[in-house]
Amino acid sequence: MQASTRISELLGGGSDGWDVFYKARAMIAQGVPVTELTIGEHDIRTAAPILQDMHRAALAGHTGYAAVPGVPALRDAIAARVQARTGVPTRRENVLITPGGQAALYAAHFATCDPGDTALYLDPFYATYPGTIRGVSAKPVAVQTRAEDAFQPRAADIAAHAAGAKTLLINSPNNPTGVVYSRATLEGIAKVCQDHDLWLISDEVYDTQVWEGTHLSPRALPGMAERTLVVGSMSKSHAMTGSRCGWIVAPEAMVTHLINLATHTTYGVPGYIQDAATFALAQGPDFEEEVSAPFRRRRAIAHRVLAEQNTVALVPAQGAMYLMLDIRSTGMTSEAFAYGLLEAHHIAVMPGESFGAAAAGHLRVAMTIEDAAFETALRTLCDFAASCRSDA
Repeated sequence: MQASTRISELLGGGSDGWDVFYKARAMIAQGVPVTELTIGEHDIRTAAPILQDMHRAALAGHTGYAAVPGVPALRDAIAARVQARTGVPTRRENVLITPGGQAALYAAHFATCDPGDTALYLDPFYATYPGTIRGVSAKPVAVQTRAEDAFQPRAADIAAHAAGAKTLLINSPNNPTGVVYSRATLEGIAKVCQDHDLWLISDEVYDTQVWEGTHLSPRALPGMAERTLVVGSMSKSHAMTGSRCGWIVAPEAMVTHLINLATHTTYGVPGYIQDAATFALAQGPDFEEEVSAPFRRRRAIAHRVLAEQNTVALVPAQGAMYLMLDIRSTGMTSEAFAYGLLEAHHIAVMPGESFGAAAAGHLRVAMTIEDAAFETALRTLCDFAASCRSDA
């Protein structure tokens, strides 16, 4: 007996890109101390008041089946939040609650792609994107962005791949690069979507982590609300990664289809988690700023440390909890550099190649450890890079 082709080929016959991370975790399991700058997980935990509200809701009995589309109060809260932030009229009927942003990404592609359809995504990319597309039996096609453009995608490059495609997946603020797409970039993307009749799937889970510029949801651009599915999540904005509470905002007719999908797959999200998410959203933007503040501080630390040397360059860190570091001056592949740094100094970072060919020669560094330890690790990384230069 064999597994389905769909699942056996989920990774496209290659690695999932997390080999350095797995090696670091194996070292930790053997008792070796490792400084992990790999996963986008807050070093703070979910705030006590949110957990207390979750506990209250569970004890109050909200532990049975919850409404599959999401409890009305949470759908209303997300609709109001999205409308306030984007200016686009948004109602409960535009919102589906999902078990985290990853489930939302899968559902969005399931709802827009038929088997064999071409689904576009931008390179560099979050590691699950191509597998998510393969998981719905669509064909993933990467559109490379360029380091010389600070990884802002070019509309012409997308258009060159758009003929016959069904969807385009974008992510701003971006993981792994930390880049926030400009209005001009998003307007170019919107034109390609309209010219080629593409659904746009916009992953906006880092929309509260913007350090430079302004986050613009492409759903707010003229003619885009009817062809855009926005993925959101409580994970990054409220440090609720393990609670698995996300959403899709989409046209009402599409949400109706997505509810049918949820009925036959996830059957919703636990009610007590949704109640806690509703409580968390009610804490307002000041609370969201408190959650994101450590990354803003560490970005400033990185600017200071990197300004003191000339080997490692920083891609403009405009948003999200990551830095994209350019180590091409070392002459090493980013994978070789990451393994070397792990072996020599027990510091784990993600090679750029884990996120696509466009990020070759770069590293993704998660700003997810305490400030002083982060600064020490970054200085060690820079020193290691300097020692690896062929002209050192």
